[in-house]
Order: sequence, then C-alpha cells, then structure tokens
Amino acid sequence: MPLSMNREVFITCAVTGSGGTQDRSPHVPRSPGQIADSAIAAARAGAAVVHCHVRDPDTGAPSRRLELYREVTERIRDSETDVVLNLTAGMGGDMVFGPASAPLPLREAGTDMIGAAERVEHVARCLPEICTLDCGTMNFAEADYVMTNTPGMLRAMGRMMTELGVRPEIEAFDTGHLWYARQLVEDGILEGPALVQLCMGVPWGAPDDLNTFMAMVNNVPEDWTFSAFSLGRNQMGYVAAAVLAGGHVRVGLEDNLWLGKGVLASNAQLVERAVTIVEAMGARVIGPAEVREKLGLVKRAPA
Repeated sequence: MPLSMNREVFITCAVTGSGGTQDRSPHVPRSPGQIADSAIAAARAGAAVVHCHVRDPDTGAPSRRLELYREVTERIRDSETDVVLNLTAGMGGDMVFGPASAPLPLREAGTDMIGAAERVEHVARCLPEICTLDCGTMNFAEADYVMTNTPGMLRAMGRMMTELGVRPEIEAFDTGHLWYARQLVEDGILEGPALVQLCMGVPWGAPDDLNTFMAMVNNVPEDWTFSAFSLGRNQMGYVAAAVLAGGHVRVGLEDNLWLGKGVLASNAQLVERAVTIVEAMGARVIGPAEVREKLGLVKRAPA
C-alpha cells in the first residue's frame, strides 16, 4: 500500500510495563501513586492515552492485584486530568519451562497461568476505555519463557471485553497475530474496525527494521486504526516512522529509558520529545476528547 502520512496523531504513553526496568532507572514508577502521577504528567505533556501496568510497591515486581489497579485508575480520575485510560490485560499467560532435557514440570518462578475471567477481572472492575489483548503466543526474550495466548483464550477474553464495552487494543508482535485478529473480527468476537498496536523489536517477535514494519502495516486492514512503537534507541525513530506510515505513536518507560545517550528520561520528557517530532513533521497532536470521538470510546465510572 502507498504511504499516507497521518496528519492527526494521538500519542500513547506506556507508563511502566512489567519488565525489570525498575532496577535500571529511578524514574520508572512502582507504587500506584507514582504510576498515577507519572501518567498524569505524561497526559499534561501531550499524551492522549496512558497505558498502565501495576507493580508491587515494595519490590517493583509485576503484579495483577486488583486493589493496585483500582488505586491507579482512581487517582488518575480524581486528578481531573483528562486522559484515555488503557489497562493491560497481558498478565496471566506466562509459562517458564525447565531445561531442554526436562522441560516439565513448569518452573514455579515466573510461571503465571490463570483463566480468562481472572485475566480480565481488573478490567471489569475499573472499566477503562481501552484494554490490551496480546493477540498470539511467542517466545519472549528469555530462553525458556513463553507468552501464551491460545486461540481459545483470546476468543474468551475478547468476548468478555466486547461485552464490557471496553475497546480492545490488539497487541501484534508479528504478522500472524494480525492474521488472527482479523479472524476475531470476522467471527464477531471483536468489533470492527479494530484498534491495533504494532510492537516492533521485541525479542522474539517482529524485528524493527523498516521492511518488517511495512509488512506489518500492510497487514492492517485499511479501516482499522494502528499505532506503533519500538524499543530502546529506536523509540523516537518509530515516532516518525509510524506517522509517515499513517499511524499513531507510542512512547514511554515501558519501552525505553533514555532521552539521549547517558540521559535517563521521565515519561513526560519522552512524550514532549514525541510531540516535537510529530509537529515538526507537519502533523497535529490530538487530545483525549478527539481520540474518544475517533475510536467511539465512552468514559464510564468503575463498577
């Protein structure tokens, strides 16, 4: 497909993620208060959407605790800062195998496998406007760690999200994930046109070279809305690439810790840099109200 630059761009800030980045930068938020404050600062810097995980406040380890999600969302809502809430639903599908000579039983450390209803429970309680749906299984960074999202699990979770009225953001780490996402829409599990996040450079998904990126873009149906990001040093390059390819932008400390060589960033600084790039390209950064109108989102009170 020919390039068609996006002239009205929304920015998502991925505030903290679930990786081990909290030990590499003091700016990565841990507690619900820190996560909410960082999300609010990102919104004030120009992010229309904030994508939030939660962490154990003491250790920084990734968490699924409902009360942490409630506190983050309530703090953001009570701040009266207008921003679209996007909560992860990616937790609960982790399998860590034993060594190649004896892969079973699964290792207790790192394995976190739960059912569809439990994976979506915080979404049902907090009612964000968007939640993520990792649309496939993949080997994920470490040698024996598999991010597991079976077709049956995705159908169950997708149906729950649709019934809740929360817009799924399809996280696509490879072209096959987009293939299955199209099937979910065709089968009526997800409503179309869908919202997609193209996740580039995540080992061992799609590499972040531009040929692969355009292969991903070309597998997104024309009436769908897509955003894109890459990890680390290529994060800001992908701000420009996503806009040029007709998409929207994601930045944030989940994906990159650095503002420049040797300079650790805050979420607000990363958003500010993205705003500068988008506007320098001649595009306009749109706010949360316009995103809601574009994507058909409705703000609701939590259950």
